[in-house]
Amino acid sequence: MNTIYRERKIVSRLLAVLLSALLTVPLLSSCGGGSRTATPPPPVDDTIGRNVSNRVPVNQPEAKKGLSTGQKVAILAGAAGLYYLYNKHKNAQGEGAEGKYYLSKNGRVYYRDAEHRAHWVTPPREGIRVPESEAQQYRDFQGYNGRSTGRDLSGIASSAAPAL
Repeated sequence: MNTIYRERKIVSRLLAVLLSALLTVPLLSSCGGGSRTATPPPPVDDTIGRNVSNRVPVNQPEAKKGLSTGQKVAILAGAAGLYYLYNKHKNAQGEGAEGKYYLSKNGRVYYRDAEHRAHWVTPPREGIRVPESEAQQYRDFQGYNGRSTGRDLSGIASSAAPAL
């Protein structure tokens, strides 16, 4: 009877050591360096806590005093303004606010900085002045010439770009 007890004690200790070793494997493997290109950091919303209306719009044509009838302009704000900014920057080179813009699946426009963080783009409250001939493609969107009705960018996003 004494030998059976010793055998069980040895087997129990070996089993305990084996299980302890197996439990430390995930802990030790998670401490490795890992890949630097795994996932980008979460998006940054630069518009929180500041007055967006004072922002200088990107690529806004200079307002000309005394426009003739041949130089009509449209004001793009809201979804129309965002889509205009996205189209102006979607093929740009580089990073940051003057670089490439992306359209997320949730219908928002963003760019990535040098550290690959996403920054949401917000069109200026006063809108973007665009020649009427160029603005016609945005006439169905919210914010075209001050309209509050129209399409948003969520339908476009599903076929456009990577998810965010």
